[in-house]
Amino acid sequence: MSNTDVAIVIGANDVVNPSAINRRVQPTLTECPLINAFEARTVFVLKRGKGTGFSGVENPLFTNDNTVMIYGDAKQTVAQLVSEFED
Repeated sequence: MSNTDVAIVIGANDVVNPSAINRRVQPTLTECPLINAFEARTVFVLKRGKGTGFSGVENPLFTNDNTVMIYGDAKQTVAQLVSEFED
């Protein structure tokens, strides 16, 4: 992911939580696979609301300088994003 310009995260929470890197600090994330979306140059996170995931652990990805939070219906949001890049 460190060579990725844009990552789009749809509805995920725990699997993109950088806190899971240090699993001893966040034991509720021990079973989660981790996608290092936070390493991308820009991260768009599409979510319906501001809630935590199954683990209940806050996700610092959502407040990173390289993250843009977009709240609402993901299908509509993706369609809108795609239309911005179409000729």
